[in-house]
Amino acid sequence: MQIATDRIPIAEPSAALAQSRVLDRWLGHLLCAACVLLLSAEIVLLLIGVVARYAFGAPQVWIDELTSMLFLWLAMLGAVLALRGGSHMRMTALIGRARGPVWEGLNTLSVAAPAVFLLFTLRPALRYVQNEQIVSLTTMDISMAWRAAAMPVGIGLMLLSLLLRLRRPTLPEAVAFAALLALATTMTVWDAGFRTLGNLNLLVFFVGVAAATVLAGIPIAFSFGLSTLAYLALTTHIPLSVLLSRMDAGMSHPVLLAVPLFIFLGLLIEMTGMAAVIVAFLSNLLGHVRGGLSYVLIAAMYLVSGISGSKAADMAAIAPALFPEMVKRGVPRGELVALLAATGSQTETIPPSLILITIGSVTGISIAALFAGGVIPGVAGGLFLGVVVWLRARRSGSVAPRASRAVILRSLVISLPALALPFVIRAAIVDGVATATEVSTIGIVYACVAGLLIYRRFEWARLWPMLVQTASLSGAILLIVGAATAMAWAITQSGFSRGLETWIVGMPGGAASFLAVSALIFVVLGSVLEGIPAIVLMGPILFPIAHRLGLNEVHYAVTAVLAMGIGLFSPPFGVGYYVACAIGACDPEAGLPYIGRYILALFVGLVVVAAVPWLTTIAL
Repeated sequence: MQIATDRIPIAEPSAALAQSRVLDRWLGHLLCAACVLLLSAEIVLLLIGVVARYAFGAPQVWIDELTSMLFLWLAMLGAVLALRGGSHMRMTALIGRARGPVWEGLNTLSVAAPAVFLLFTLRPALRYVQNEQIVSLTTMDISMAWRAAAMPVGIGLMLLSLLLRLRRPTLPEAVAFAALLALATTMTVWDAGFRTLGNLNLLVFFVGVAAATVLAGIPIAFSFGLSTLAYLALTTHIPLSVLLSRMDAGMSHPVLLAVPLFIFLGLLIEMTGMAAVIVAFLSNLLGHVRGGLSYVLIAAMYLVSGISGSKAADMAAIAPALFPEMVKRGVPRGELVALLAATGSQTETIPPSLILITIGSVTGISIAALFAGGVIPGVAGGLFLGVVVWLRARRSGSVAPRASRAVILRSLVISLPALALPFVIRAAIVDGVATATEVSTIGIVYACVAGLLIYRRFEWARLWPMLVQTASLSGAILLIVGAATAMAWAITQSGFSRGLETWIVGMPGGAASFLAVSALIFVVLGSVLEGIPAIVLMGPILFPIAHRLGLNEVHYAVTAVLAMGIGLFSPPFGVGYYVACAIGACDPEAGLPYIGRYILALFVGLVVVAAVPWLTTIAL
C-alpha cells in the first residue's frame, strides 16, 4: 500500500539562527523545483518512448537509459523532500502514547538516528560514485558516476536539512542523543566481540536493533538502514559502499518507474473529478437500498483502485464524496472509517497495486500475471465485506429515494470515460500490450484530456503541489525499498535463508503449513512495517521457498498481499487505519467498536483465497 505517513518532529530554529531559516526556506524551494522538473521530464520522456514504440515501431533505448538516470535523482531528492516534510513512514503507535520527557526523548531519536545513518553513509556514497566512473551508458556515452552522484547529493542534502533545523536541546533530548551516541560508540569498540557471535548477529541487528528502532518511531527506511549499516560495519569486512550499491539496485529497478506515475495518476483522477463521477453513478444505482452507500463505498474503492496504485490517494478521492451523505443517513462516523480502512485492505491486490509492482521487481514474477491474479481475490474480499454491510443494514430504517432511470442513465453516460480507465489499464498490462510504466504514462495523458475536454475540470494551480507531493511520497517509498533491499541482501548473504528453507521444508503439513505460517508472518509485518518494506525484506527469502514447495508464485504473492493488507489496516499498530481516520476526520477510538467485524470478514476472505488457488490462477 501505498500509503500512511506521520510528521517527523524536527526542531524549529531559534531566533538567533535567522539566516539558517532563510537558507532552509530557499533550499526547500530549490528542491521542489528540481523534483517537479525531474518528474515532468520522466513523464515527457516516457510518453515520447511510448509514441515512438507504438506509433512508429522505433523503440528508443536512450530514453530508457536517461529515465533510469533521472529516476535515481528523483528518488533521492524526493527522499529529501519527505524528510523535510515529515513524510517518511514510521510506526507511531507507541510514541503517540508517550508523554513528557519520554516523548521528547523519542522525538529526538527519530531525528538523531537518521542523522547518524546519513553521516556514516556519506563517505561510502562518495566511494560508490568513484567505483561507477568506469561504467558508461550504452547509447549516450555518459559516465554512470553522474547517475550514482544522486546518492551522496541526496544524503548530503538530508544532513543539511537536519542541521538547518537544529536548536538548543532540552534535557530529555540531550539525554536521548547522548544515549544514542554512547550506544554507537560501545558497539563500535566491541566489534571484535560481535564477530565471534556468528549468525546470532542476525538476531542482534535485524531483530533487536531493527525492532527497537521501528518501535521507537524512527522512520522505517532509516531503521532498516541503520540495522544493515551496523551489521556490515561491525560483523563483516564488506566495504560499506556495497550498502549503497544494494540500495541503488533496489531503488532503480525498471518496474519501479511506475510508482511515481501511478501516484500522480491517483491525484489527477481526484483533481479532474473522475473519481467523483464514478461515485455519483454508483450512488444513483445503489443509494436507495438499505446500506446502499456502504456498497457504493466498497465498489468505488474497487474501481478507483484500478486507476491509482496508492491507497491513501484512493481513500482521499472516495471519502469526501460519500461521507457527508452517509452521516446524514445516521451512519456513525466511526463505522465509516472502519469500512473505509477495510476496503483499503480489500483492494490491495487490485491492479495497478504498488505492492504487486514491488513484488514483481523483487522476485521477478511477471507483473501481468500478478495483476491478473489479483482481480478476483479483490472481488471475493468485497463480497465478504458486503455480507457484513447487509447484516448491519437489515436493522437500519433509513433509505433514500430511488433515482429515476433517466438519472441513472445520465450519470452512467457521464461516468463512462472515467469508468473505462481502470479496465483499459488492466487489459493493457494483463494482455501484454504495454508495460506498467507505459500504461501509467498513457493514463496520465488520458486523465488530463478527460479533465480538460470532457469534465472541464482541471485546476492548474494544484498541479505544482501535486507534483511535489508525488515526488515526496515516491522518495519515501523508494528509500524504504532501497534500505529493505540492502537488508534482505545482507540476510541472504549470511546463509540464513538456506537454514530457514531447510527448517521449513521439514515442517509437518508441507506447503499448506508454510502458506498458513507465511500469512501470519505477513499480517504481523504488514502491521509493523507496512506492505512495501515487508515484501522487499521477506520476498527474496520466502518466495524461493514457496517455489520449491510447489506453490504457485502468483497465488502465494496474492495471499501475502492480502495478509499484509489486514495487518496494515488493523489497529492498534496498522498505520493504514490511522490514515483512514485522518481522511475521514474521525477519532481513531471511535472506529474501534466497528473495525473488528470487518477485519474478521477480511480474514475469512484470506482463508478462502489461500485455500482455493483457482481464485488467483483462473485468469492466468
